[in-house]
Amino acid sequence: MTAVTDQDHTEHPEHPEHPEHSGDAERPRPAEGEKSRPEAGGSGTDDVGGTSDGNAGERAADRSTGAPARRTGDSGPWDDGLIARRVNETTGSEPYTVTETRPPVQQIVTPLSYDPPLRSRLEALRELVGLSRTRLDSRTLAEAGRVLDEAAARRRLSGQHTVVAIAGATGSGKSQLFNALAGVAISETGVRRPTTAAPIACSWSDGAASLIERLGIPPRLRRRPLQAGPDADEQLRGLILVDLPDHDSAAVQHREQVDRVLRLVDAVIWVVDPEKYADAILHERYLRPMAAHAEVMFVVLNQIDRLPGEAAEQVLDDLRRLLDEDGIALGEYGEPGATVLALSALTGDGVGELREALGQFVAERGAPSRRIAADVDIAAARLWPVYATRRRTGLSEEAREEFSARLADAVGATAAGEAAERAWLRNANRACGTPWLRLWRWCQERREPPTGRHAARVQPDEEATARQRVEQAVRTVADRASAGLPAPWAQAVREAAARGSQGLPEALDELAVRAGLPPGRPPRPGWWPAAVLAQASMTVLQFLGGLWLLAQIIGVMSPNLGVPVLLMVIGIVGGPLIEWSCKMAARGPARRYGTEAERRLREAAAGCGRARVLDPVAAELLRYREVRERYGRVAGVGAGAGGR
Repeated sequence: MTAVTDQDHTEHPEHPEHPEHSGDAERPRPAEGEKSRPEAGGSGTDDVGGTSDGNAGERAADRSTGAPARRTGDSGPWDDGLIARRVNETTGSEPYTVTETRPPVQQIVTPLSYDPPLRSRLEALRELVGLSRTRLDSRTLAEAGRVLDEAAARRRLSGQHTVVAIAGATGSGKSQLFNALAGVAISETGVRRPTTAAPIACSWSDGAASLIERLGIPPRLRRRPLQAGPDADEQLRGLILVDLPDHDSAAVQHREQVDRVLRLVDAVIWVVDPEKYADAILHERYLRPMAAHAEVMFVVLNQIDRLPGEAAEQVLDDLRRLLDEDGIALGEYGEPGATVLALSALTGDGVGELREALGQFVAERGAPSRRIAADVDIAAARLWPVYATRRRTGLSEEAREEFSARLADAVGATAAGEAAERAWLRNANRACGTPWLRLWRWCQERREPPTGRHAARVQPDEEATARQRVEQAVRTVADRASAGLPAPWAQAVREAAARGSQGLPEALDELAVRAGLPPGRPPRPGWWPAAVLAQASMTVLQFLGGLWLLAQIIGVMSPNLGVPVLLMVIGIVGGPLIEWSCKMAARGPARRYGTEAERRLREAAAGCGRARVLDPVAAELLRYREVRERYGRVAGVGAGAGGR
């Protein structure tokens, strides 16, 4: 007997009235940890219910009734590794048989193609994650990274197929609906719970193997639907239907499989029953978090045959109300949203309507893109707190100027300017003052006690005060720059400012030395030589008048007090008058000289603060604006993204 592999294509005649010949339904499962021997039907037991052993192949060969006809049609042979199931109503209770294997035919699979808006959003999300890795922790970016990985993986697979999962609670009848859509008992149904222990896939067309492998469904759990008519296969061509375990199963591994597969499928059919359609677990754990996936979601109220009269419509209306409270848009009146239907998988009432809606949904070939777009929406919503802001952010020009002014005060720019002005005036007094006044001031300076010790005592206090001013200026500008930013980016701005403040007071002290008073005497204006010559002339007049009077006293010259006294008065009065005039004329140049010295020191302090603090802070703000712009593209709201 030919062995069955992933590429085997078999047809199994079975009788619909015998549960032991209807797929895997009602067959005993091997105990956990016991290794079963799968046969053509995918079961670990033989066709009569006994445990398969080494002679099972010989017994199956003895029971074989011949090879059934192979499937043909417009879609070509089955060559994607799916195990075919057939119901043969004319063979009675004949067991499964295995046909000869055929070599696989290479399928040409057209990969999925996203539309330009979705491609732009995915590219923006990729750039956003790349720019944020150094600022955000991996847990924050985990969901965005998963969406990018799933989008890339889905894009490489078939775009002609749509993977739809059937999910529901225990006893909701989802496996029964799965069998009704497939037209054959593929998935187990029964009273024993949980019935579905692993996902089962059923494909209506070829080329679906890679998509099913992505779901992690082994070949023994892959099926083919029953061909009830020539149009049945065409109606759902491209559909891959997956029956999931119960999402409320007591087995943890079942719930884990449900959560895993739901992240990979293109759409989902939620099957609820009249008893548990309002179950909190369903709504809080699945429906509400998946509200963004409304366009790729079907919600089916099953078992309406159990409801009398108009009770079905009442339950359906209440179900719609609950979905609306969950934030799920309902696809009514031509609007995009979830499709809500009522049916009975047992009687077949409403199944045709679901089949028609499902066929139209699959024919559009838009479910994979809509699913990825919804995943991007959810990822963007989760990233909102770390990117978006509703207020203006950044560092204003006023804050920059205030920071520079604080640094200038800390370095003593104003005092340096005043000192430069006084130095200019002292130089003017030395050049234009009378010799007698300059001599008196020199004597006064010699008689005053030295003040070096006192200055030495004050210097440490002034240095500590300057350091505190610098630290306060840095904290203030960091707080203003980070105001309104999301927490991670505000923290990054404060850290950048703190790094720049290290060594800033020492750098400002060096600047104060280099950019303070220039060495040597202050420059002199052009009128200073004339003032010096006039002051010298007044001194000469005083000496001439004095010598003349002395000559008259000793009798060398004839007595004449008028002229020498006049010369002495002119010299004595003219000297201070010229000195006072020079002081008045020197005020403007001295003030300009002091202002220039203060400006140079302020600019030097501002340049140092800008290079060490403002530029790193501005770089962080620029990075935030870049990621915010990309976040706006991801969220689909433009560059604003919730704030300027």
